[in-house]
Amino acid sequence: MTRARNREMLALIPVALLLTAGFAAVFAQENSKLGNLSLTYGAYFFALCLATHIYLRIRLPHADPYLFPLMAVLTAFGLVMIYRIDESLARDQANWFVFGLVLFALTIQFLRDYEVLERYRYIIATAGILLLLAPRIPGIGEQVNGAYLGVKVGPISFQPSEFAKIAIVVFLASYLRENREVLIVGARRILGITLPPIKHFGPMLVVWGASMLLLVFIRDLGTSLMFFAAFLALLYVATGRFSFVVIGMLLFLLGAWFIVATVPHVHERVEIWLHPYTEPRGSGYQILQSIFAQADGGLFGKGFGQGLITVPGTHNTLLPAAQTDTIYSLIVNELGLFGACGLIATYLLITARGFKVALLANDGFSKLLATGLTAVFAIQAFVIIGGVTRVIPLTGVTLPFVSYGGSSIVANFVLLALLLLVSDRARREATEPAGRELALGATA
Repeated sequence: MTRARNREMLALIPVALLLTAGFAAVFAQENSKLGNLSLTYGAYFFALCLATHIYLRIRLPHADPYLFPLMAVLTAFGLVMIYRIDESLARDQANWFVFGLVLFALTIQFLRDYEVLERYRYIIATAGILLLLAPRIPGIGEQVNGAYLGVKVGPISFQPSEFAKIAIVVFLASYLRENREVLIVGARRILGITLPPIKHFGPMLVVWGASMLLLVFIRDLGTSLMFFAAFLALLYVATGRFSFVVIGMLLFLLGAWFIVATVPHVHERVEIWLHPYTEPRGSGYQILQSIFAQADGGLFGKGFGQGLITVPGTHNTLLPAAQTDTIYSLIVNELGLFGACGLIATYLLITARGFKVALLANDGFSKLLATGLTAVFAIQAFVIIGGVTRVIPLTGVTLPFVSYGGSSIVANFVLLALLLLVSDRARREATEPAGRELALGATA
């Protein structure tokens, strides 16, 4: 598998050049002259990625060679855009990037036999649920724009949902691997619809109830949609029954309709989505400015540093939360539709590679784990991009590896480590039979 690792190393070179060129463009715009600082940043970034590559070459020689470089592209993109917004935020993001790589290496080191996670699935599920509810704990919970998303303990602030998504996926993958047979064999057709057995229908109702609980307690439609969509993806892969997915979607839509009608904050978010022009200088200001910024970018964008985040000469915000919620809008404004398509294509490539890992996996838990991790990553990207383009209501989730936020980048590096662990085992098992057949042929 040396060739695969060589492809990974070669792919990191254009990523470092992309980051260098991005910083050079920002510096040229801000200082009207170029220095060697962009080369220094590019060299540091490449050195970190190269060190990670060497570690992967030693520990996971059979792992997918494209996932890490693709994640590096998103990280480089995010660092440049955040630096363009605020240098101090970019410095923090770079520190979180280094910490994420350390946790990435530790995850690979201590979870080489990741199937051990199956033994502790209920403990992991409990931890995931507690993390989701943590923002509502008095004294440490933080409310942002009406939603309870953050936890602050002393100087440390983070979003628990970023880590909870991994815990929930691990639990669902383990549970469905163990119970997939009874869900299939015990299913019955009623009025042309295949229904799972009632006694095993409970988990779907529990996850549905948990999703609705999220809407009520943390008041975030995007997070609940992300979790429930990942669950439906796992359910379909485990059973192959599309009717189960349809039932799940109907349950979610019914519950969402009820919550929207009864919970004021969720109702307000939906109203802003549907009628942003009702209060263009009030509640609808953020989504309207997001749309205007994208329209102003055109096909090729206005160029790095040319987009207006604040009113010139004042501190009045033109594009609210540019480093988090609306960073995609800023990217479209400065790089145009072509730049945005490149970003979306990167997410699609990661999704395709993740699902390929799931297809190669031989055991049920590995297959479902890779599917769930990939699905939750892709859905998170869709939720935030869909929010700023008014496809769905705007929520507080981050754009993976691009938006500012330590919780997001660290949790997604753990997610990447788990995907590479599954990939290494799957690709190694796929090549071992071929190697044995060649050895037997040579002996004969």
